[in-house]
Amino acid sequence: MLKSIFIILISITSSLIFFFFPTPPKSFYHYLFLSPSFTSNASIANHLYTLTRRPHVAGTPQNSETADYVLNTLSSYSLKSHIVTYHVSLAYPLSRSLILTPQQPSQPIKFDLIQETYEGDPYAEVASEVMPTFHGFAKSGTASGPIVYVNYGRVEDYERLQNMGVNVSGSIVLAKYGQIYRGDIVRNAHEAGAFGAVLYTDRKDYGSGKKWFPEGRGMPPSGVQVGSVYTGLGDPTTPGWASVEECERKSDEEVESSGYVPLIPSLPVSWADGETILGAVGGQVADDDWQGSGDLTYRVGPGPGFLSLTYNAENVIAKIHDVFGVIEGEEEPDRFVLLGNHRDAWTFGAVDPNSGTAALLEIAERLWKLQKIGWKPRRTIILCNWDAEEYGLIGSTEWVEENREMLASRVVAYLNVDCAVSGPGFHAAATPQLDELLKQSAQKVQDPDNSSQNIYESWAGSAKSPTIERLGGGGSDYAAFLQHVGIPAADLFYGGGYPVYHSMYDDYVWMEKFGDPMFQRHVAVGSLWGLIALRLADDKFLPFNYLAYANELQQSTKDLEADLTDTGVSLVPMFKAIEKLRDAGFNINRLIKAIDEKQGWRSMWKTDSLQVREVNDRLMMAERAFTDGDGLFERQWYKHLIYGPSKHNDYGSKSFPGIDDAIKNARKLNTTESWRSVQHEVYRVSRAVAHAALVLNGKMT
Repeated sequence: MLKSIFIILISITSSLIFFFFPTPPKSFYHYLFLSPSFTSNASIANHLYTLTRRPHVAGTPQNSETADYVLNTLSSYSLKSHIVTYHVSLAYPLSRSLILTPQQPSQPIKFDLIQETYEGDPYAEVASEVMPTFHGFAKSGTASGPIVYVNYGRVEDYERLQNMGVNVSGSIVLAKYGQIYRGDIVRNAHEAGAFGAVLYTDRKDYGSGKKWFPEGRGMPPSGVQVGSVYTGLGDPTTPGWASVEECERKSDEEVESSGYVPLIPSLPVSWADGETILGAVGGQVADDDWQGSGDLTYRVGPGPGFLSLTYNAENVIAKIHDVFGVIEGEEEPDRFVLLGNHRDAWTFGAVDPNSGTAALLEIAERLWKLQKIGWKPRRTIILCNWDAEEYGLIGSTEWVEENREMLASRVVAYLNVDCAVSGPGFHAAATPQLDELLKQSAQKVQDPDNSSQNIYESWAGSAKSPTIERLGGGGSDYAAFLQHVGIPAADLFYGGGYPVYHSMYDDYVWMEKFGDPMFQRHVAVGSLWGLIALRLADDKFLPFNYLAYANELQQSTKDLEADLTDTGVSLVPMFKAIEKLRDAGFNINRLIKAIDEKQGWRSMWKTDSLQVREVNDRLMMAERAFTDGDGLFERQWYKHLIYGPSKHNDYGSKSFPGIDDAIKNARKLNTTESWRSVQHEVYRVSRAVAHAALVLNGKMT
């Protein structure tokens, strides 16, 4: 009833606005975009249900079907839609085996490595299409050795084992998921001398108490988190160029020597199997923060339990499909605002990633409704649906590498949503010039879990301002845009981590019962995602604030300064460069205000249009200046010197990643030359920040 009344009021208001303003302001269309008459929980739920009926791993016929569904849906909303295909290296499991030999005289245990269906499971008939549990791009081979429990498999965990006198060399490590990227877990194990790695979801981290799915939201005993262990981005056989048909490719030997694919075999297992393995581990008792939540006491080994692990993969060149829908801009068609989400999933993918796909398609429907009543964006909007993200951000990275120069010269911003919804609680990460835009937009969208407040209010909580994370990690498709090209970016989601991540139980039933029963969070994500895009596409001046960027860099540099006490490294060049950026941010904000005051209510003359365009180009290109053609040391693909992944955790976001890598190396070597390398990285960042200031000022020296 209330929604019907609201729709009637909207209709009356719209008629009045069109009567008095034949060409309504863009803000009016933005208001309509958020109105109940434009949103649809049912539409999102239907998209999600359709996309997740079957498992759809990248490169499979099932995932090709989902590409067709997205293409047809975008086309039905009158978007200019098309598919771009790439021929990329992927790997699928051929055979797996894991045998535990406990302390004699116990008999060996051969694990079945199967995720089980449950009574009444609506997906039982298609469960056979779920791929056997495996790690994407895992090394084929056999490894055997005594078990060593290594907690989360981080560098600091191995340091603790070393301090305990535990020798990891020649072992099979057992590591928990939950703190760092699984590819880094396997790489750290190899660097410690292990022959193989077994990764499991510990009940304490993923079990959600005594109730698991379908009775509770937690991971069932047989549930397994699968995923890639490749630590690079894009097709590993085409580093730096697009994987088009009949292109140049690296050999298997060259790929292995790149350092981005694992050099020891690995397998993922369930928490039930993980506890069985832990029961066969003796030696010293693990520290309290390494223990689980059950009655079992975790020990570190090595042995006496012994594991034999075998994994064999089929490596193929598979066709993948990126899908695009385009709404061409009326005044600046050569300036692009990109919204992106990936479509491929390890299994059914209700949370990861198709909650985001469903929201993207609902945004397309809303934009179509706006077009029908006369809205045309100032700048071009492109909806992007990526393939093969799960293997290593492959679909987005190949497209970026193929279109690098066009993107560098024309893209205003990239807005990413991967797992749109997994539960309550809004989160965002962005490059700092987008902070104010995110906050302003969040104040316009109602909180889906509390109708008395907006998203901003629930997001901020009792704090003066909400926390906006940064995008240094390589966890989703923003990476190629920001970290390779230098395009401003944001990433939005509701909920965060969820127990059935990358397992067979990430399906529509879990979402409907635990993630978002009424699909109102999906609608909220779509509203905020779309509104940010509309502001970027329609505002006369790009809503960027580089004063916020300067303030963020200032604080990050102060934090770094505290970490470099008594090292002889000077951060004075960085502080001076940041001051230049702050002055430039202040100057361009003042210029924008002056132009607006000059124009007032009169129409823009051509000279004014050119001036607006020139100012916007400065705002757009300033982020590019934070990149360096030489890239990070030993990680040249990553060009951004401000935000990039930690060397030992691809999920870990780091400010000044090159400086961070150099500091870790200097602390390890503690030589004059190693500390000179730290100072060199400081100068590199300083030069990049100074270049950004020059771009904002629009003047050469």
